[in-house]
Amino acid sequence: MASTYVNNLRLNEMGTGDASGTWGNTTNTNLELIGEALGFGTEAITTNADTHTTTVADGASDAGRAMYLKYTGTLDSACTITIAPNTMKRMQFIENATSGSQNIIISQGSGANVTIASGQVKAVYLDGAGSGAAVVDAFTNLSLSGTPTSTTANAGTNTTQVATTAFVKTAVDNAEPFPSGTSMLFQQTAAPTGWTKQTTHNDKAIRLQTGSVGTGGSVAFSTAMATPAVAGGSVSGDPGSNLAVSAGNLAVSMSGNISNTTLSTNQIPSHNHGVLLKSSTGSTQTNIVGFSGNNLATKNFNNTGGSGAHNHGHNLSGSMNGAPSLSGNITAGNLAVGASTATINVQYVDFIIANKD
Repeated sequence: MASTYVNNLRLNEMGTGDASGTWGNTTNTNLELIGEALGFGTEAITTNADTHTTTVADGASDAGRAMYLKYTGTLDSACTITIAPNTMKRMQFIENATSGSQNIIISQGSGANVTIASGQVKAVYLDGAGSGAAVVDAFTNLSLSGTPTSTTANAGTNTTQVATTAFVKTAVDNAEPFPSGTSMLFQQTAAPTGWTKQTTHNDKAIRLQTGSVGTGGSVAFSTAMATPAVAGGSVSGDPGSNLAVSAGNLAVSMSGNISNTTLSTNQIPSHNHGVLLKSSTGSTQTNIVGFSGNNLATKNFNNTGGSGAHNHGHNLSGSMNGAPSLSGNITAGNLAVGASTATINVQYVDFIIANKD
């Protein structure tokens, strides 16, 4: 009976009476191949090949039977690697160590395959289902229970190794989300650690700006917002249609009365009174006070009065505060002045500006 190689490691299974006199040699070879299967192997792919076949030889040494198989070579596109024979069932760790940053695609038959990116390693198993054989990513649905631990990398490590919670916490604690020189507002008197309080700006308001930022103004915030903010003032310039007063919006009313006053002779304007000394009624003339003739005559008495000053007492009441003035071209519109003092004692919250060290 002849030897067969139907096992998953392609070892020589000797038949009855087979290998007479060489049985020991065959056995030793099988043991060596088992060692290879548990070890590490490297196989080169032809430069820029699109396809490649790895065949595990029957009863002979080859890299393809190794548990950890590393593929090398230079690729300019993805390469599909078929592992034969398609009836072999086994577990393998396969590394894509090719240059050119291309993927390798591990296949065994027409079933599913597994893609391994350049520089990556995957654990796969071959189901050995013949022409329809599939390759499966063994760790796709792998889950860990309990609290697995690992070695913590040094702070600042930037590799593909797994990060522990200790590494992540250290990285977060040392994170610098703001670049040096960043300016921020803080509602506190002292700047936080890692920041320096800015003293350039004090007692100022904040203005939102969509363009370039800057500073301006000349009056301190506390002065501009003090109480009272307006004790009087004036409006000047040529407001044109922008400043307007319409009838009825500005009015003054007063209450009370003015008392009667009797004028003295000296307060009456100087004047005289004429008296008719001879009169005529129709065709008949009458002499008055011994006057004769036909002429009409009048007689003036002496002047009296002196145009002196006088006044009228009153009890009118009313007031106007401040000393406002209004000049310019006032047109019809909506300007109203109230008889009160404006109060602008606005509430506020203090902030500081600090720069990131």
